[in-house]
Amino acid sequence: MLQAWRKLYAKSEGTQAYSLLSPALILVAVAMLVPMILMLSFSFFTQVSMMEIDFTPTFQRYIDFFQKSLLVTLLIKSVKISFLVTLITLITAYPVCYYIAFYVKKNKMLWLVLLTLPFWTSYLLRVFSWKIILGTKGVINSSLINAGLLSEPLTFLMYSETAVVITLTHAWAAFALLPLYVSLEKIDFSLIEAGRDLGLSRFEVFWKITFPLSLPGVIGAILIIFIPTVGDYVTPALLGGTDGRMLSNMIQAYFGKANNIPLGAASATIMLTTVAIITIIVSNVTKRLTQRLS
Repeated sequence: MLQAWRKLYAKSEGTQAYSLLSPALILVAVAMLVPMILMLSFSFFTQVSMMEIDFTPTFQRYIDFFQKSLLVTLLIKSVKISFLVTLITLITAYPVCYYIAFYVKKNKMLWLVLLTLPFWTSYLLRVFSWKIILGTKGVINSSLINAGLLSEPLTFLMYSETAVVITLTHAWAAFALLPLYVSLEKIDFSLIEAGRDLGLSRFEVFWKITFPLSLPGVIGAILIIFIPTVGDYVTPALLGGTDGRMLSNMIQAYFGKANNIPLGAASATIMLTTVAIITIIVSNVTKRLTQRLS
């Protein structure tokens, strides 16, 4: 039996690959799958009192979620904020990566290091920095008032959706830079030169050659930014106020002060399912777009 297993291991590349990946797979299973299974299980229970949970399976927590207009509104708002953060990050990061990939000839790594340098600091420190910048007496309002452009500070910059979008965009920009740069750097420049030789304009070269070839990096950046920002609760808690709250803040409250673990688990499961559905849709749309452009 042992000898047969050794022969199978020696012949099968897949078996060898999985054996090498087994420590990582076990870690993922323990650190991610087990908590997700527990969360899904608790979503079917009922919180009877502060210290008592009824373990009788029921779908009532999911019904409660959709009956509470606040939770549905926060879910929609979370998706909207994450979509805006992803869109703004791509619009701002793509030109930078394009410039580094095609126009910077020396010290490209230095450029990337300088771009990611602010992200070497703590996430919380960066959030508090934006709190100082966007506050009513912060850098932006103080500068505009001292310049005579404003008589009163801008109140929409702080404790609002605007503050959450700005802070999350800055916080996750570095994670979009790397996949975008890698996808653009891998493009064969001779293809771009061939397009120009055929009489294509700069925009046509970009739209028909550069952008389709960089779509894997775009998709990677979208997924890297969209998925975690939907569930972010630190930034909305510190900068969002009442207008910038997201569903993750309510989930944290259900697991904490509200002491309603089943409803919090159901809310988290619904949010996770929503993100998964949106991710699948985005992947399918981008694949079709890639086929059309190619």
